[in-house]
Amino acid sequence: MTEFRALYRLQLGPDLSFADARQLVPYLRELGVSHLYLSPSLQARAGSTHGYDVVDPTRISDELGGEGEFRALCAESPGVVLDIVPNHMAVDDANPFWADEERRARFFDIDPVTGRHRRFFTIDDLAGVRVEDPEVFEVTHSKVLELVGEGLVDGLRVDHPDGLANPREYLQRLRGAGAEHVWVEKILEPREELRDWPVEGTTGYEFLNDVLGLFVDPRAEKPLTELYREVTGESRSFAEVAAEAKLEQATNDFALEADRLRRLLDEPELEHAFASFHVYRTYVEPENGRVEPADRAEVAHADVSERLARVLLLDERGHDEFVTRFQQTTGPVMAKGVEDTAFYRYNRLLALNEVGGDSGRFGVWLGEFHARQANRRPNALLTTFTHDTKRSADVRARLAALTWIPDEWAELVRWVGVRGDDEYHVLQSVVGAWPLEPDRLDAYVEKALREGKRTSSWLAPDEAAERQVKKYGRSLLVNAEVERFVERLRPLGRQISLAQLLLKLTSPGVPDIYQGDELETLSLVDPDNRRPVDWDLRRRLIRDPVDPKLSLTQRALDLRARSPDAFAGPYEPVDLGPDVCAFTCGGQVLVAVPLRELPPLEPGAKWREAAPGLYER
Repeated sequence: MTEFRALYRLQLGPDLSFADARQLVPYLRELGVSHLYLSPSLQARAGSTHGYDVVDPTRISDELGGEGEFRALCAESPGVVLDIVPNHMAVDDANPFWADEERRARFFDIDPVTGRHRRFFTIDDLAGVRVEDPEVFEVTHSKVLELVGEGLVDGLRVDHPDGLANPREYLQRLRGAGAEHVWVEKILEPREELRDWPVEGTTGYEFLNDVLGLFVDPRAEKPLTELYREVTGESRSFAEVAAEAKLEQATNDFALEADRLRRLLDEPELEHAFASFHVYRTYVEPENGRVEPADRAEVAHADVSERLARVLLLDERGHDEFVTRFQQTTGPVMAKGVEDTAFYRYNRLLALNEVGGDSGRFGVWLGEFHARQANRRPNALLTTFTHDTKRSADVRARLAALTWIPDEWAELVRWVGVRGDDEYHVLQSVVGAWPLEPDRLDAYVEKALREGKRTSSWLAPDEAAERQVKKYGRSLLVNAEVERFVERLRPLGRQISLAQLLLKLTSPGVPDIYQGDELETLSLVDPDNRRPVDWDLRRRLIRDPVDPKLSLTQRALDLRARSPDAFAGPYEPVDLGPDVCAFTCGGQVLVAVPLRELPPLEPGAKWREAAPGLYER
């Protein structure tokens, strides 16, 4: 099996089949990638653009080319990591497990009283699977485990493990069935630790937020907070905004889940309890009485009644199903309340509004970053951009650079006459993703307003209000002052972008490159981040990699390939001052990147440059 050196995520779909992906293998080998990281490839609903709406987990997708093409892709690839979706399947007559009533009752988590099913978040046509049942696990994982057993697939990415009844037990079963290399899409809140599961690590959102935080200048927090209050009137903290949004979601969008739980235990203010948790979920296991200290700490931190705390921690027994379902519900409330609502309401600095992030955490201390680096699992994924992020790494980097020139930013904000949260959000989006086509901006504005659920919403869209904000956004695209400011900000953003890229490519763990992101990628939230990639351009440029981002990617991955022992060796921070992140890998590789505007670093005669900021003995 190929060593996990760097993963390259491919979003398969109507514009990228297995055969298309196979044509990219020579290019990706030249880039230095060790594994193709494939989006879900089992049979999904007809016309699926993402593969997460599986209708038959026992078959490879016909639309993507069928099993023959999938096997051909695996055979030509240096290695393959496959994304799988154990938590749910599509509610669809094309799903043989759903269409047959007897199978439906056995395979899906159906409410026996109402006939409803456990949903994926608030999506009614995605039904929760009873993967905790050994027979259901065996049937739904037969094809995936066959591919793993034959050596065609080296590793698995598990989507939404927090939806499962018992994630630890599921992951142990997966390991026991032969899947030795597994990553979980587990969203860790700041300072939350991954449980002792048999996995390589998470998909890397904690790294994404930590590495960006290095470049956010904490000295800008006060002026940018005051500016935000001035133009929007918002004086609350992010924590207050998020708490309000979570409670709204728990009360409205998750009323079905609350009703089902009340039939199991008629405890008052369940919705408030859902919303009060500060992590996605706890992992108490009622079936075997397992309660970890972290579970006790999180229940104590939440605002729940004494009785509910006793029930959730198994001090009062007899409510096993309630405990399991309660834990399956807090994660969706957190995701919908924070990621899909509060991140579109609290707009002090959009660079901080990212999956797994805390918009109230203004910067990351260098010592904290080094500590997290040293304690990371060796094969944990390192990402800065995924199909689920709110912005691409390059947009986020450019917005982080606003903290380097807060006075100039304030001058622009006042000059263009920003009034209110919506306009402040749009101005940041334009500056971050410039140059931006009007249609792309319109689509983003519509989604942002509806996700925020104040000016508009998906359930009750206010198209007149949306048109006004879109009109404002389009006016910014032709504003000469905005363009002038972007030209001032752009080189600072590129400096941050290349620096965080180098840290991703050299830090302990396995870097994950999102499709196309080896060149500057200025994308907003999906579907904007799933636009077709210009592969011909990338094939041409890699022959003579003058582009600084492509060149850095290729040269850093080449060094990882040539010096595996160094990157597997000890991580040692190097003190070059508070504004430089520097460390050695195995004593043979030195990484040194400035966190602010500084002159080029001189590492000394014993080091030779492999790439800007990267040195070897």
